[in-house]
Amino acid sequence: MFFTPWDAQAYWADTLQRSILFLDVMRQRANQFIEHYEAGKPPVLAFDYDVVMDGATLERPCNYMLLRIKPPADQPTDPKKRPYVVFDPRAGHGPGIGGSKEASQVGVALAAGHPVYFVSFRPHPVAGQTLRDVARAEKQFLDQVIALHPHADAKPAIVGNCQAGWAIMMLSAYAPDQASVISVAGAPLSYWAGVEGKDPLRYFGGLMGGNWSAALLADLGGGLFDGANLVTNFENLNPANTLVGKPYNLYSKVDTEAQRFLDFERWWGGYFLLTRDEIVELTSELFVGNKLAAGKIIASDGTPIDLRDIRAPIVVIASKGDNITPPAQALNWILDLYEDEDELRANEQTIVYTVHDSVGHLGIFVSAKVAVKEHAEFVNSLDLIESLPPGLFEMVVEKVEGEEDCQQFTVHFERRTLDDIRAYDDGREDEKPFRAVAHFSEVAEGLYSTFASPWIRAMSSELSGEALRWMNPKRQRYMAYAELNPMMWGVRAAAELVRANRIEAGPENPFRAAEAAVVKAVETTLQNATTQRDLAIERMFKAIWTNPFLLTLAGETASFADSRKPAASKERAYRHLKDLRLQALEAREAQGSFAQAIMRVLYAAIDETGVVDSRAFAAAREAKLAHPRIRALDHASFLRDAKEAALMVALDKDKALEQLPYLLPEKDDRREAIELLQRIVEWRPNVAPEVRAVLDRVKSILGAKGGSRFQAAPKPKAPETADRRANGEGVSRRTPLN
Repeated sequence: MFFTPWDAQAYWADTLQRSILFLDVMRQRANQFIEHYEAGKPPVLAFDYDVVMDGATLERPCNYMLLRIKPPADQPTDPKKRPYVVFDPRAGHGPGIGGSKEASQVGVALAAGHPVYFVSFRPHPVAGQTLRDVARAEKQFLDQVIALHPHADAKPAIVGNCQAGWAIMMLSAYAPDQASVISVAGAPLSYWAGVEGKDPLRYFGGLMGGNWSAALLADLGGGLFDGANLVTNFENLNPANTLVGKPYNLYSKVDTEAQRFLDFERWWGGYFLLTRDEIVELTSELFVGNKLAAGKIIASDGTPIDLRDIRAPIVVIASKGDNITPPAQALNWILDLYEDEDELRANEQTIVYTVHDSVGHLGIFVSAKVAVKEHAEFVNSLDLIESLPPGLFEMVVEKVEGEEDCQQFTVHFERRTLDDIRAYDDGREDEKPFRAVAHFSEVAEGLYSTFASPWIRAMSSELSGEALRWMNPKRQRYMAYAELNPMMWGVRAAAELVRANRIEAGPENPFRAAEAAVVKAVETTLQNATTQRDLAIERMFKAIWTNPFLLTLAGETASFADSRKPAASKERAYRHLKDLRLQALEAREAQGSFAQAIMRVLYAAIDETGVVDSRAFAAAREAKLAHPRIRALDHASFLRDAKEAALMVALDKDKALEQLPYLLPEKDDRREAIELLQRIVEWRPNVAPEVRAVLDRVKSILGAKGGSRFQAAPKPKAPETADRRANGEGVSRRTPLN
C-alpha cells in the first residue's frame, strides 16, 4: 500500500478529532436520556398531537392514551376519508417510532389526507393493569375514533407494529366491526415457527425453562418488569452490530450521522415498564404459549378469541431480513387456521401479505424506504384492498421505471395458495418441542408463583426495584457519559474547538481504508461466533426438549402434523361446516343487484389478466360515476356490492357470468348494462383482448337468454344450518353468511 507522510498525519489528526466528536455525541445522548426521563418519556413523534382519550380515566384504568395527530398546515386532512390509527409496540421501548419522522407510517397517512390517530402509553403502568385492561381500552379508543368521524367513508384502518400487531388481531377478532382494513407489521403471530439453523430467539424461552423467569424479574422489580430486559434480548441477537457495527457507523461518519443517531437513541433508550401480570400474560400467551392462532386465548368476558372471526381484510408486512419476526412467524398462523384456500374463501376472509427482501425488524416500521414503498402503497390502496375478494393474495410493489432515485411505485395483488406460505418455512415438525416447553412452562410458573414468589415479593419493594433498574447496564451505559460525570466536563468545549478546526481524512486515505478493513474483520469474526452460538443454542434446545421422556410427560408423543389434526368427529364437523358455507355461497350466485352484475363483469375481465390491480377498482369507480343507479350507492353499499361480485367471480367465474340473467331479469336492465360496460371499455385505451372477449361473452349470455319474455327463476334457498350442525362440537361459533 502506497501512502505519504501527509496521509499519516491527516489520518491521526482525523482519528483524534473523530474520537472527541464521538465522545461528544455520547455526552449528548446521555443528556438526552436524562432529559427524556425527566420529561416523563413522551412519545418520540415528529408531529404535534392532542390527547383525545386517556386510559387512566376509564373504569378499568391503564396507562394507554389515544392521540390525534395534528396535520401540517400544508397537508390538511379530508374529513370524508377513513381515519388511520397506528398502534406502536410495548415490548421494552416507548411509543412513537411509527411516527418518528416524516417518512413514516404516520407521515404517509397524513400525506394521503387521512385523519391520523396514534395509540400511545406512559412509562409506568397503572397498578394491577392487565393485557385485558389494555385491550378493553383500545376498543374504547376505536369507538371514540368512529364517533369523531361520523361522515367518514369507512371505518378506521388500523396498523399494529410488532407486539401491537398481535394485540390488534386479538382486538379485531373480539370486535370485528371496528376496522375496515387491518395491517400488522413484523408481528410474531406464530412464534414457534422458524427455519432450523436460523431464528434463535424462539429457543430462549425453552432454555430458560419457560416464563417463570419473567415473573421472577418482575417480583425483584417490586411488581414491575423492566423493558430493558427485552431490549437486552434484541441486542444479544446481533452482538456484531451492537458492539461494533453501530458504534463504528457513528464514529466513521460522526460529522453527518450524529443527529440521526441521537434521534434513534432517544427512542431506543426509553425503557418502559410492564406489570407482573402483563409480562406473564405476554410470555405465556405470545412467546412461550403461542396461543393466539390455536384459539386458546379467552377475552375478559369469557369469549374465545378466534382469528377466523375477523371480517376486515388483513395485510401482513414481513421481511426475510428480520431475525426477530421472520416471515414464517408472521405468516404461519394462516396455516393453523385453514386447511386450504377453499376453506379460507368459504369463511369470506381476505388476507394479503408482502415480504421485503432484506430490511431488518425495526426497518419494517421505521425505515423511510419501507414507509414510502410498502406503507405508502398500503395507504393508497385501502379502497382496493377492502374490495378484494376473499382469499390469499400477495401485494407486489414495484418501482416505476425511470430515474434511479424515483420514489413512485405501482402495486398489484396476485392470488396465492397456502403452499406459498409454507415455502417460507422448512416444515413444521420442528415446532413439536415447543408444545412441551409450553406445558412445562405453565407448570414451572405455577410452582414458582406458589412457593417462591411470595418470599421474593416480601423481600422486594418499589425502592429496591427502582434501584435495580438504575443499576441495569443498559441504563449505566448512558449515565457513564453524562455531564454528571466529571470526566466528561471538558468534552463539550473540546468538541466545539474540533468543529471549528476540523481536519478530515477522506475515504481515499489508505489508513481510513485499513481502519475500515480491520473493523470489518472484527465484525465478521463476531458474526461467525454468533452463528456458532446460535447453532449451539438450537442443539441444546433440541437435546433437552426432544427427549422422549419429556415429550411423553407433556403428552406430545405424536408427530406435530398429527397433533394439529382435530379428532375424527371434529374433523367431520369442520368439513360439514365448510360444505354448508360453500352451499350458502352458491345460493347467492343467482342473487344480486344491477350494480353487482356490472361489477361481476369487471372483476371477471380483470381476472382474465391474471392479477388484481388499480384497474379493477378504477373501472368500478367509472361505473359508479357513469350510471345513476350505481352512483346512488353510498360508499359502504358500493364496497359491499364490489366485494360480493368479486367473491362470486373468485369462487366460479364461469357460473358467476352465467347467472347474470338472474341479476338482470328485465330486457331494459340488460341493455343498460351492456351499454355501460361498452362505454367503460371504450374509455380505456389499449384494452387487453381478454377484456373484450369477456364483454363479448357477456353480450352472448344476456342476448341468448333474453327477451322481455324471460322470467327469472326462483332464487335458490339458502341451506338450513341449525339442525345440520348438531354434531359440530368444537366448530367456530359463527353461522354461514346467507
